[in-house]
Amino acid sequence: MAEAGPTVATQSRAGSAAIWMIGAIVSFSAMAVAGRTVTVELDTFELMTYRSAVSLVLVLAIGGVLGTLGQVRRNRLGLHAVRNLTHFAGQNLWFYAITLIPLAQVFALEFTSPLWVMLLAALFLGERLTLVKALAGLAGFIGILIVIRPGSAPISPGMIAAAMAAICFAATAIFTKFLTRTETITCILFHLAAMQLVFGLVVCLIDGQMTWPSLAIAPWVVLIGIAGLTAHFCITKALSLAPASIVMPMDFVRLPAIAIVGMAFYAEPLDWAVFLGAVLIFAANYANILAESRTHRRPAQL
Repeated sequence: MAEAGPTVATQSRAGSAAIWMIGAIVSFSAMAVAGRTVTVELDTFELMTYRSAVSLVLVLAIGGVLGTLGQVRRNRLGLHAVRNLTHFAGQNLWFYAITLIPLAQVFALEFTSPLWVMLLAALFLGERLTLVKALAGLAGFIGILIVIRPGSAPISPGMIAAAMAAICFAATAIFTKFLTRTETITCILFHLAAMQLVFGLVVCLIDGQMTWPSLAIAPWVVLIGIAGLTAHFCITKALSLAPASIVMPMDFVRLPAIAIVGMAFYAEPLDWAVFLGAVLIFAANYANILAESRTHRRPAQL
């Protein structure tokens, strides 16, 4: 009976993590649908500008209520700028990709981001590239080939954009890891929204023209700004409640969920190759997480 307490507590935390992951899945799906709706009128740079404006208002409002705005500092602006420029590029590529290829294909290629993190961490953070990581990377690459099926059809700009977005998101994760050593979440999110708002305005106003969202799509623009923040908050909260080895399988539910959304709203067919490749990509990521978990649990040898 003495052992039942921790077991029940662990199950309760896993259940809470699952609820937060449902929020993340709903947020990501909403952002994809809203993104497709908005890009009928706005290009991706304009979309990102308005999204950043909404995000900045939210960060200031929430930070003001919680009293965390005093945590915003300027001592690492260079690293913030590099991180946010990388994320800005990745997010633009992601929004561009969802207008060109099926949503399930975009999400499947996005799942390669942890594999790129693994490679970039070995190059820039000095993390050891083990045999398990190397095999996971190889399996993930095979999964990518299954998803895009080179040779059966020309590789489309949408596929290239989605794949490059995953690399940008991976680089963003590496820079975020550097920042979290000294900066708070409020500080990181403030600079994320503020800097990307500036980036968007610069790119949009180069030609002296910028499209204002119509009343019809304005609510969708606001939804994108809200969903972008809530998705990442939900994932962060889930990871604080349960280990990645439990949270990650929940995150994979995003793929069948968005495939159903694509079929229901856009008549996109369910492609077995996309699911097969995504399963292989997921398996590679999951194997790497399990290996890392065992390494951290292993007691030090005297």
